[in-house]
Amino acid sequence: MGTAFDGGDELTAARFLLARLGVTPEQLLTAPNTRRAVPTFGEYIDRVSEAVTAGTRRVYGTYWKRVREDWGSRRLDDPTPLEIRQFAERMKEQLVARRNSRGGRTAAEHLIASLRCLYSYAEADGLITESSNPAKRVPKPRRLASTRRALSERQLASISEVAATTGNDPELDALILRLHLETACRRGGGLALRRIDVDTEQCMVQLREKGETVRWQPVSPTLARQLAHHFEDRGGAAPTERLLRYRNGRPITSRRHDYLWQRLGKHLPWVATQQISSHWLRHTTLTWVERNFGYAVARAFAGHNGRSDAGTTSTYVRADVYEIAQALAALTGEPHPLVPTSTALSIAPRKVS
Repeated sequence: MGTAFDGGDELTAARFLLARLGVTPEQLLTAPNTRRAVPTFGEYIDRVSEAVTAGTRRVYGTYWKRVREDWGSRRLDDPTPLEIRQFAERMKEQLVARRNSRGGRTAAEHLIASLRCLYSYAEADGLITESSNPAKRVPKPRRLASTRRALSERQLASISEVAATTGNDPELDALILRLHLETACRRGGGLALRRIDVDTEQCMVQLREKGETVRWQPVSPTLARQLAHHFEDRGGAAPTERLLRYRNGRPITSRRHDYLWQRLGKHLPWVATQQISSHWLRHTTLTWVERNFGYAVARAFAGHNGRSDAGTTSTYVRADVYEIAQALAALTGEPHPLVPTSTALSIAPRKVS
């Protein structure tokens, strides 16, 4: 059956459709543009900064500042993937060379990640479409293998001795080292620790680390007591206040870690040469746990709960907190409340005398 535009061209078909809809060509030309105005980078960075977590803001803040300086007046939909790639290359070239520098790869990676973060919010706000997101079409630089590794027993002994016998607060520094060695926590996890996070009865601490993860980690009875005493001795009041403190009662910041490793580097030149930091302690503990208790326990000890790093198999070999406590007891040589003296599970009712 034929139609009114059989044999006609596309223009005829369009006119027929408009007539059926009751719309004139003039109305199409004068119709208001309902698409939302795309903001500039300077405007949108301020909005996104208020929406992200403090950790994300801390990591990306430096790069957003640079984007604001170079592209602050440009609209989000203006740059092309090529311009973003060129921007990342300029960041690599202008990076200050340090002994632990890796050719500016991290700077380029963080710049691209910071732009992807901005554009992901722009997609959610309907300012751009997924297909028009230029940051998604720029690959991040391939990461090089980490130079960090486990420290030897002799190196650990040297670090512990210098930390406990030098500096303006050796008691604090020794406590920091022990906390990181026993829990394998990240620097942020130690800084965020509060008095309320320490369970002295069950000998556990609650760690809050990157990605807003929260987990209870076993610690030795000695460390649990030291942490509680440290808070009380240094003027801690409310249990929700941060635990690690200077002698004047102020909570420590990341600068204490910087000062500690700079001091250790002056007494132990190999510490400065290899750029050893608190994160090396995490490598050290997790390597020891993996070698002695297997991959599943090491993974749980580290707080790695996602499946992306190990595949589906990790779902079936997941270790629990009791196995972590058992590994800790072997590591510290102290018994732990979560480690029973017998591995047999007793379900018989107790006799009442």
